[in-house]
Amino acid sequence: MVSPLLAKAAPAGREIVNVTPERAGWTHVGFRALRLSAGEAESVQTGIRELCIVVLTGTVDVTVDGQTHAGLGKRQSVFEEVSPAAVYVPAGKVVTIAVASSCTQGAEVALCSAPGGADSAQRQVRVMDPAAMRRSVRGQGSNTRYVCDILPHDDPTAAHLLVVEVLTPAGHSSSYPPHKHDVEQPPLETQLEETYYHRLNPPQGFAFQRVYTDDRSLDEACAVENHDVVMVPRGYHPVVAPHGYDLYYLNVMAGPNRFWVFKNDPAHEWMLAPATP
Repeated sequence: MVSPLLAKAAPAGREIVNVTPERAGWTHVGFRALRLSAGEAESVQTGIRELCIVVLTGTVDVTVDGQTHAGLGKRQSVFEEVSPAAVYVPAGKVVTIAVASSCTQGAEVALCSAPGGADSAQRQVRVMDPAAMRRSVRGQGSNTRYVCDILPHDDPTAAHLLVVEVLTPAGHSSSYPPHKHDVEQPPLETQLEETYYHRLNPPQGFAFQRVYTDDRSLDEACAVENHDVVMVPRGYHPVVAPHGYDLYYLNVMAGPNRFWVFKNDPAHEWMLAPATP
């Protein structure tokens, strides 16, 4: 039986996966991934929601209210050590995403959304410079992973959205030690819904993600394949990439306030202690 937290990808066609707040049973996060063939375009009205367009692969032209931002995106694969092109679009806009004429292989794009906020009329369209995105390394040993902050919580561009991508080498764990962010109690912890959009290299691979709470009232283990999405409404949510398969995921988070503070599972926090000489 497929976990209710797992949104399986369509193996072919334009729409890879679509997670709406209604489908997830929550309030804030929306996520879509699209395959656009050469010459294709997608039009979106943001309505009362803000949007972050992430160009996962290929090159696109993004037009917002008639103004075109051309030639966004350089990657052929999400596994390249290159930051993605991205565009923030506030609520109340009309957006068209078109595969650039120079891009013959098509493009894959992610549409990350959240409520636009009370001050949405004051927010501006922003094309984010990949070269300015913060890149970092987390963990050590087989817990090492590589992070690119696309729209982090200390960037004031958005009202609610946080967007980050992570590369986890084969045989490594990620989002580990297990942590959660489901209680609005700053500065100790904040409440953020989250989606994980998974990609595997080679693509026939799989990975594992567990989502569980302290009392185990939620305890789901998901075997994820290429392009699948895991929804994390609450609880701890570690990921493991098996031997032979590198794992990429794009995280989208949003909650009542735009601040990311997590709590580690106390049962596993011991591994963060400095090694005894």
